[in-house]
Amino acid sequence: MDSNQPDTASRGRALFDQLRALRGGTESEATDPATPDLRSAADLQDVADHPEEAAAPDVFDPENPDSPKSLDPAGPTSHDEPAAPPDPADTSDGPRPLEPSSASPSPAPAPDSPVPPPPPPAPLAEVVEAGALAQVPAPSPEIDLTDAPSTPPAEDAAPLSAPSPVKPPDASKLRHPAADLPLPRILAIANQKGGVGKTTTTVNLGAALAELGYRTLVVDLDPQGNATTGLGINARNLEHSIYDVLMHELPLDECVEPTSVRNLFVAPATIDLAGAEIELVPVFSRELRLRRALAETGDAYEFTLIDCPPSLGLLTVNGLAAATEVVVPIQCEYYALEGLSQLLRNVNLVQSNLNPPLLLSAIILTMYDARTKLADQVAGEVREHFGARVCRHVVPRTVRLSEAPSFGQPIIVFDSSSRGALAYRELAKEVSGGAPQRVG
Repeated sequence: MDSNQPDTASRGRALFDQLRALRGGTESEATDPATPDLRSAADLQDVADHPEEAAAPDVFDPENPDSPKSLDPAGPTSHDEPAAPPDPADTSDGPRPLEPSSASPSPAPAPDSPVPPPPPPAPLAEVVEAGALAQVPAPSPEIDLTDAPSTPPAEDAAPLSAPSPVKPPDASKLRHPAADLPLPRILAIANQKGGVGKTTTTVNLGAALAELGYRTLVVDLDPQGNATTGLGINARNLEHSIYDVLMHELPLDECVEPTSVRNLFVAPATIDLAGAEIELVPVFSRELRLRRALAETGDAYEFTLIDCPPSLGLLTVNGLAAATEVVVPIQCEYYALEGLSQLLRNVNLVQSNLNPPLLLSAIILTMYDARTKLADQVAGEVREHFGARVCRHVVPRTVRLSEAPSFGQPIIVFDSSSRGALAYRELAKEVSGGAPQRVG
């Protein structure tokens, strides 16, 4: 054997003693000469040749099969022997067992103790969905009413009354005041302002009244004779006209002509009526000529509509003196309002001197254009000043009303479904109160 072998063995033993001390061995175990060394001389020689590897602590490497399994953190496998439980009295630096907590565990609730109610849910649950924050209302907690005490009804409590029915609007407030006037009625369609729809209203309102069943007469006092041609009467083929009634006291029935509308008749006018303004000046009782002629007809006509000329001359005065009421058509423009005050003064003069029963029964808004603010303003001012005497239904501005006279027909015959025909039908019902109630 080599002479330096004892030195090598001694150095190896010293290094292993140091390793044992580093792994937690006691000093007595490291230096006890009685402890047998079971390693071979080759192992000791290898440790002596590589002291740096022997001094390094062993580290478990899962990829190295030669790594000691005692350093595996996963513990021993199924084929290894189970590790012995650690000694509680061990004072070494190794891992120690967990001590039980000093806090006493909470006692379990008694079986008969009431279970506390769960906390109320949050009012809103915020749910993040698709990157956006959505607010979802939390469901309301269920309320158990099984144990709730029932409140007995009070003995003196009044019984619940049934809700009162909603009363319909009073029909008398929606009814036009002129609808209650007695028959026969004589209406003077008057306005000294021209182009406001006097002739159009006379023809179409008379045709609508005749359609309702009223026997209606239209008296054309306008020298232009537009009401005559508007009802399909050719003035050139007439033998007598209203001029003969006023100037020569011809009976009214001899100049009346039937029209294409049932129950509608017309007393036509010719160009001769233009000279009646001057010829009536020296005549005695010149303002009452038409009244006497209408009085001879008696109750033959339930409605008589007089188309007055656009002036305040003798022809208009004759029409106002013969009528029982005045109907004023007003165009929904500013100029139509200017002459209205003077017309009302003349109506008051006729009422006080010639015809006391005369009254202003209705005001009809014509040529109403809903697209303009001016029409709304004029209609609002007229309704504010005259109140219930203004008819609820207005006559719209429509081309069909202008086309009908060229065919010699009222609007209800020319185009019965047009807006103008519907408007005059409603006006006829509003002014007359509806269809006549005939007896016998």
